[in-house]
Amino acid sequence: MEKNKRTIGTTYEKIAGAYLEVQGYQILEYNYRYRRGEIDIVAQDGEYLVFCEVKYRSRNTKGHPAEAVNYRKQKNISQCALYYLTVHGMTERPCRFDVISIEGEKITLYRNAFDYAG
Repeated sequence: MEKNKRTIGTTYEKIAGAYLEVQGYQILEYNYRYRRGEIDIVAQDGEYLVFCEVKYRSRNTKGHPAEAVNYRKQKNISQCALYYLTVHGMTERPCRFDVISIEGEKITLYRNAFDYAG
């Protein structure tokens, strides 16, 4: 079952990446991993380095996909982003956290969805 979830996740991350490119983003990495978590997409949008979380739901029985990016998830993403910035020597670079919600065929982009929660 876990492999199936990973396959589904990868599929929707690629869909989200294509959507971001249409919006003018440049995709830098998919699935950046750090020991405490991962960032689905690292991209550039103008001057901003964007850390993007992708959430998919085939139906809304478990709530809206973006609601799954709770404070605990935000904290994990924030810590991973700080590690990314440090390793790449970009700690002074402006960045933000976006969330892409995919419900069936509907894609919604939430720019600057949350603040750093380290």
